[in-house]
Amino acid sequence: MSPGRRHGLDTLHELGRMTWIEEPYGWVAAPEEIVDALLHDGFEECKREMTTSRRDSRPAGGVWQGINTRTGSVASAIWVNRPAWPEAIVFIAIDGESLNGPGAPSQEHDP
Repeated sequence: MSPGRRHGLDTLHELGRMTWIEEPYGWVAAPEEIVDALLHDGFEECKREMTTSRRDSRPAGGVWQGINTRTGSVASAIWVNRPAWPEAIVFIAIDGESLNGPGAPSQEHDP
């Protein structure tokens, strides 16, 4: 990607739609927005699963994996829904490296 092109994750972060929290070292975000951002960044969905184990039938969490067929990069997002909160804790990795901290989405992963 050229340096001037915006990444979907960058946009979410800039808009305050994903926020880093030190404990448990994850992003507070809506999982669908993270998945949409990864799709925007060129990843094609390979796997998506949700788990339901709570009384309210709301998914307890889920996993999404995608591959960028142009670059060979692999992205994954794992999330845990919190019962009283509309957003989840999302853990994001690209090519096996976790995206951590406030500046993480701006890392370049597309050669």
